[in-house]
Amino acid sequence: MKKIISLTPEQAKKHFLKGTSYSTIDFPDYISFEPILGKVDKIIGERDIDQFCCCDPKNITGVNYSFLANKDGRFAWRPYELIHPVLYVSIVNLICEPDNWSTLQRRFSEFEGEPVECCSIPVISQSHQKDVAEQIRSWWLSVEQRSLAYSLEYSHILHTDVTDCYGSLYTQSIPWAIHGQDNSKEKKAERSLLGNKIETLIQAGRHGQTNGIPQGSVLTDFIAELVLGFVDHKINLRILSSDIRDVQILRYRDDYRIFANSNEMAEKVLQIVSQELLSVGMKLGVSKTISNRNVVEGSIKPDKLAGIELQDLGNANAKTIQKQLLRLHSFGQRFPNSGALKRLVSDFHKKISKQKKAPDDLEVQIAIATDIGFVSPLAFPAVAGILSYLISLAPPGQRIELWEKVRNKMARLPHNSYVDVWLQRVIQPLGMPFESQEPICKIVNGESVALWENGWISDHDLQKALNTSTIVTRSVDEMKPVIEPEEIELFTRRAWSY
Repeated sequence: MKKIISLTPEQAKKHFLKGTSYSTIDFPDYISFEPILGKVDKIIGERDIDQFCCCDPKNITGVNYSFLANKDGRFAWRPYELIHPVLYVSIVNLICEPDNWSTLQRRFSEFEGEPVECCSIPVISQSHQKDVAEQIRSWWLSVEQRSLAYSLEYSHILHTDVTDCYGSLYTQSIPWAIHGQDNSKEKKAERSLLGNKIETLIQAGRHGQTNGIPQGSVLTDFIAELVLGFVDHKINLRILSSDIRDVQILRYRDDYRIFANSNEMAEKVLQIVSQELLSVGMKLGVSKTISNRNVVEGSIKPDKLAGIELQDLGNANAKTIQKQLLRLHSFGQRFPNSGALKRLVSDFHKKISKQKKAPDDLEVQIAIATDIGFVSPLAFPAVAGILSYLISLAPPGQRIELWEKVRNKMARLPHNSYVDVWLQRVIQPLGMPFESQEPICKIVNGESVALWENGWISDHDLQKALNTSTIVTRSVDEMKPVIEPEEIELFTRRAWSY
């Protein structure tokens, strides 16, 4: 595997402009933003953003597109952002200029040190594996496996993470991370400063907000790593100048694992981590801060341990599909939206395809599977796969009625854009009309809908390149009604990183 920061500027730009880098949200196969990015990049060339603006985009609302995914079946949601393609390509061009890329490479190397070790710099595949698979393998080797090995050296582990990491990050910390805090403050008004340029482009898509960066792309993952690396460096300096000894910290994005040989030492480190994160607008989640005196036990997430126990869905004791679904449902109630649940649902999706005729309790199975998706909407791609198999077993005259029941239940979810996109994937190929207020669903249906506010762009060719119809690479009506496990392979792989 290869870290993105070790690429050449040309290689880095190519990577950032891939559709899977622009959006890490799991969309059906027929949706891709790569065609728009390619057209925008070709038109922009080496021009600065000021050359095709008729006004400052930060004074306009809706420049980036917010895409909401419900997290708990109720009132919690995860806001993803699809960065305006013109802003996205402009940021990519900026950071991938040879001199700027060298500056960032040098800065990342300066952040390296101990006791904090960053394990989450984006990586790319050098084989047939997808980049997501490489990132998951990187997490498994550098975090989980290393944590287990540390049980030989340390007796205590303290696990914590940042609350709303991307949403709380101060944008001014971006120039701090690149140029140093004092130097950045002295040059705050210098528009030519790399960090100031990046901050300005980030703010341009978010109505000038000074806190928060968009979530949902490899590019903003990279920017977040830059700021968090700056925080790592400050933590290292403070620990090395203190009386704290014999500790180790593994950081994967906003997740921290502190290893020590006493509670007192671990809590001293935690205090420093908390203070330095506050300096860039972030704070730790008190409810997610857990201490454990057994490093092996504390190194594996509770949902993963429980998932390992349930790996075969208890086939010995739960021999029927309904009982196995009920076990999945019970697990989902305990660990909603967890990575382990997503993996178990994906595994069950593969298994359910072996059921070749309609069972007597088919509607009950459909009801249980639907409720799993209702409680854990982020697991819905795999749930949709299960439902597509189950409903395909029903007599043709009942399939539409069953899908309508599923659709009506899922419609009760607030902020259900993510679910609607996947419901459209399984319902519309049956010849059923699918109506949704979600703009992406409307675009898939051939409607002319803008995702981003483009009124600040004066270039006619650029306006034309932003035609959202190009995000649909094939007709949803041509898709098979039944989702094969291979179609959501990327979703399944990504589940390992949660």
